[in-house]
Amino acid sequence: MNVLLRYLLMLALAGLAAGAGAAEPAVLVVSSERSAVYQEAADAVAGELARMAEPRREVLQFAQTELAGYHGPAPHLYIALGVEACATLARGPANAPVLCTLLPRASFERVLRETGRRMGATLTALYLNQPLGRQLDLMRLALPQARRVGVLWGPESQSNATMLESAAQARGLQVVSATVRPDEMVFNGLKKILDESDLLLATADPNVYNSNSIQNILLASFRAQVPMLAFSPAYVRAGALMAVYSTPAQIGQQAGMLARGLLQGQPLGVPQYPLQFEVSVNEHVARSLGLKLDAMSLAERLRRLERGS
Repeated sequence: MNVLLRYLLMLALAGLAAGAGAAEPAVLVVSSERSAVYQEAADAVAGELARMAEPRREVLQFAQTELAGYHGPAPHLYIALGVEACATLARGPANAPVLCTLLPRASFERVLRETGRRMGATLTALYLNQPLGRQLDLMRLALPQARRVGVLWGPESQSNATMLESAAQARGLQVVSATVRPDEMVFNGLKKILDESDLLLATADPNVYNSNSIQNILLASFRAQVPMLAFSPAYVRAGALMAVYSTPAQIGQQAGMLARGLLQGQPLGVPQYPLQFEVSVNEHVARSLGLKLDAMSLAERLRRLERGS
């Protein structure tokens, strides 16, 4: 390497070092574990913050088990991905606000109860699950003749009962519900729901919907010709009629927007639901019910409905 090339290389390295030094440790993204889902959300956070003007804002990523090894400056914000990361940060010293995401509302509320924290300016959430009104609007678009929505409440989802009743009443729908108590068989209440409902609305309650129960619930729903509106595309692939959900990238982008607002002097505010969403449809199940549903069309109609256009 000649002298000129060495000189240019030294200048380039010095510039990189100066640029790195100018970055502020603005946001620490802490995930419950290392996984593709959490990485997708974290990348979307970083991508959104990269849109900020100077000074450049640094985004650092850790799994919760690695967080103890961080000894740098306190960040302006922690973003917790998943329930375990949220609980870890909620129990830790409050040296920066915490935004919990990629967790259902019921799980966030459980973290608050278990840690004794209150949601507010220093601890808030961007929920993973969809607003109940959005789910009911999808039901009305896909199944305009349906009037009775069945739901199985578990210990974590029971607190949503009043909100669902209010949202259903505003749309001219009737709620048929049953409560599944801890250690009780899910199918004790499921028969009532399937006998009296036009659609089964699944909730993100692990006491009701989990790997041990979902296949039997879907099979009973299919046999009763009562379709399920689920909260996950995985459930649609398993046999639910449809689902409305937000991708990790959509959640991450919205979390990044909230982080950007905080760094620009705006408060995080109260917990909120996802703004962006997708719809998935199981075409085989739809055909068996005599329905012709298009996921992209349903999603666009749902977005127009929310925009009021």
